[in-house]
Amino acid sequence: MKSGLWTIFRKELARFFGDKRMVVGTILLPGLLIFVMYTFMGSALTNQFTVDEDFIPKVGVVDLPDSLNQLAEGGALPLELVPVTDAEQGKAQVTGEELDVLAVFPDGFDQAVAAYTPASGERAPAVALYYCSARTESQTAYSMVAQLLDGYESTLANKFDVNSDQDGGEMYDLSNEDEAGASFLSSLLPMLLLIFLFSGSMAVAPESIAGEKERGTIATMLITPVKRSHLALGKILALSLIALLSGLSSTLGTLLSIPNLIPDTGEVSISLSYTPAHYAALAVVVLVTVLLIVACVSLLSAFAKTVKEAQTYVTPLMMVVMVVGMTAMFGDGASTQVWVYLIPFYNSVQCISGIFTGQLQPHLLALAAASNLCYTALGVWVLTRMFHSERVMFQR
Repeated sequence: MKSGLWTIFRKELARFFGDKRMVVGTILLPGLLIFVMYTFMGSALTNQFTVDEDFIPKVGVVDLPDSLNQLAEGGALPLELVPVTDAEQGKAQVTGEELDVLAVFPDGFDQAVAAYTPASGERAPAVALYYCSARTESQTAYSMVAQLLDGYESTLANKFDVNSDQDGGEMYDLSNEDEAGASFLSSLLPMLLLIFLFSGSMAVAPESIAGEKERGTIATMLITPVKRSHLALGKILALSLIALLSGLSSTLGTLLSIPNLIPDTGEVSISLSYTPAHYAALAVVVLVTVLLIVACVSLLSAFAKTVKEAQTYVTPLMMVVMVVGMTAMFGDGASTQVWVYLIPFYNSVQCISGIFTGQLQPHLLALAAASNLCYTALGVWVLTRMFHSERVMFQR
């Protein structure tokens, strides 16, 4: 009983690994190409998110005190000071890219600092710095001005504050909230993983089923004493293993290229400090997802007469999966609604997003895995029925 399934499983693996060009093109080459491509992309992004060495920020100032004017003119940092009469006007100039940063000082700043005593418990004089973190120049200018003020403040024994958090929730970063992107791992990786796994399945499944129909070798397999259910399950398991290896290669290429892909701006960082439980959960999600993908691609390939026709049938499904993967870019992390984890492919996206944000709950992971396994079992049953149908398997 089990020997038939094992025979089909070994036959599919031998056919694939016996073709060196297919092994290189399906498993080794994708990861290498992705690593090289993302590394070049990272170099381009780094150039985009860094300023020139001779960059001199244009700083708008409201009520600039004499003490800091002398400090700036002393050459501590290269700054171009622009007097601004109105704070709201200065904010508009920052968002309009006429200024890189706006520094607003309270009236009588020097006198207030001189009279302030930290032990009094009263609020220290505060300086407000407005900037746009979405612009590299503005972010750099903010860091330079904050550094200048912090250095000056340290010489006065904490007699004033910069961007105090006691200003009733005042927003100093004037960037549009829509410009702030989600983290790379939780937003892009679900879509990339689905694409990688689907690409691996698409590279081998049509050839395994539609290709054998096209060559006429499927008839020989169907007249053997192997059960049709073993034939279907053996093919799906073998193709899933191959697709998993292909997806693993592409994923490793992506993860290895992340340090080069993400520019080092001093503000963006990606934490890779995940526990073995995170990796185990990701492995479960990837495994059940690739089983479902291979089952779907195998069903479409069984309907097709040729490999080319099978690829035509599979392409719309791949586009749907890509769109589903993109949903992680527009959400606020993994959903907590139970019914979401019953939707094929979308539940995988939610699980992957939840794993990388630390929001995934174990019972939701179990529900998603169980539902995808049920869908895969249904696919195996339908494929078995198709193998029983002479009209489907012998159409030319």
